Amino acid sequence: MFDTIYIEESIRHHPRTVAIVARFPKAMIIPCRRYTEIFNRKAQNFRLQKDNPAIILAEKFRNHVMPAPEAYNIGAKQNFYFSHMLNCIYDCRYCFLQGMYRSAHYVFFVNFESFESAIEDVIQENAGQDIHFFSGYDCDSLALEPVTHFVEYFLPVFARNPKALLEIRTKSTQIRSLLATEVLDNIVIAYSFTPEAIADALEHKTPAPQRRLEAMQKLQAQGWRIGLRFDPLIYQHDFREQYKQLFNNIFTQLDPDSIHSVSLGSFRLPRDFFRSMSRLYPDEPLFASPLVESKGMISYKQQFNNEMLEFCRDQILEYIPQEIFFPCEDIL
Repeated sequence: MFDTIYIEESIRHHPRTVAIVARFPKAMIIPCRRYTEIFNRKAQNFRLQKDNPAIILAEKFRNHVMPAPEAYNIGAKQNFYFSHMLNCIYDCRYCFLQGMYRSAHYVFFVNFESFESAIEDVIQENAGQDIHFFSGYDCDSLALEPVTHFVEYFLPVFARNPKALLEIRTKSTQIRSLLATEVLDNIVIAYSFTPEAIADALEHKTPAPQRRLEAMQKLQAQGWRIGLRFDPLIYQHDFREQYKQLFNNIFTQLDPDSIHSVSLGSFRLPRDFFRSMSRLYPDEPLFASPLVESKGMISYKQQFNNEMLEFCRDQILEYIPQEIFFPCEDIL
């Protein structure tokens, strides 16, 4: 799967490093002092790298747990995120990561123990409060599970801390680790969706929406709580028909009793990210949509945003109660 593996010299003999290298015996191994030498290098071609990315094994020294962006909120006042990886194996044209990073290589931080310690510290500092953690902000949480064993390591951490909730956000069908694990009530497996035609056009390399649904059904059957993330909404002239069909397809195939939360958000990107992405993909119709800039963010015109958000809110609330609905927009 990987032809090249860069390894920070300081973690060359870390057990996770050794295990990953053993998994790819034909890969070229290149030592480096710090991952930033490779990942942040100027004049990289993101599009070329995306076709054949390398993996960079590294150690994270600080900021293991960070306050979550305001939009990351499914019911708690205290929200944090952590990223065991940088970059995603999928190629969604709307993904902000393509505008944030110079490189398409995957950075994998092998020092899970440091993340665990930071999570435990945050939990203690917020004792007595509802606290939620999110993975999948800078990567897909499950897509490389056979390589990283992220779920295998971190589920026991949250098993010991039942008052803290972990959202595992993904588009992946790599759920074997979850199906082989005892169900935890404080874990939410959250899947992102767009209508099928939009997924076909913009969500390259991802499992088809129906395959994601089938994975969710298997998780529900075992007792896992699931989340639904309709974010970002992508404008189409027939968005009403497309999103109505999407919601009907999803909510009629899932058990409503195990749906933990549903969130909704519009397409938006920081201005600099948008400019980088539009340079990467100058022929991408998404970036020629009716977009405007406001307060440093690029999004659809307010009229289109309002129409989509209001329509989708009304559709979603036909299937779920208000208390598990978490829109990301003040208008709702």
